[in-house]
Amino acid sequence: MILLALLAVVAQAPTQDPRYQRLDPETRARVVAIVDSARGAGLPSEPIIQRALEGSMKNAAGDRIVAAVRRLAVDLGTARDALGSKATSPELEAGVAALRAGATPATLTRLRDLRKPPVTMALAVLADLVASGVPADSATAALLVLAPTVRDADLVEFRRAVERDIALGAPPASATSVRAAAADLNATGRNAQPGKP
Repeated sequence: MILLALLAVVAQAPTQDPRYQRLDPETRARVVAIVDSARGAGLPSEPIIQRALEGSMKNAAGDRIVAAVRRLAVDLGTARDALGSKATSPELEAGVAALRAGATPATLTRLRDLRKPPVTMALAVLADLVASGVPADSATAALLVLAPTVRDADLVEFRRAVERDIALGAPPASATSVRAAAADLNATGRNAQPGKP
């Protein structure tokens, strides 16, 4: 009997993360079930655990924590379906942010096909642009143009330039298209003459 009890404890060890103790027993059991299900589906569990802990720190009700965790698990699954089984945890998290900003799963797949891995920065820039007020379709169009040719550093600079233009009063969609054209032109020139500014 003692041996069976020890084996049961060892078998449950992966789900007995001490951080779960921050959740009330009912919420903990529901979150653990979602995390275990996500792991079984090959999804990263850490973002899900972090979402639950964030809810706990904000004193959210158990039902709200479970709903947020469940939604994140579903969104991670959608992002993985769009980005492929080789997508990393950071790529999946950036994919979730892009989906929640208004990108479609087809957009994520297209970015994956156009850009060498990782696609984390392209997805993050897409989400950031929408958060800055750029319509999702304008941000998507710009990223699809830039994805094949620009470096991650160029994407960051592109996002900053668009945000600066918006802060100076430019319409978000116009700022995005103008800056995307300039970034694409710069990347084309750099690729045509490597090593030259």
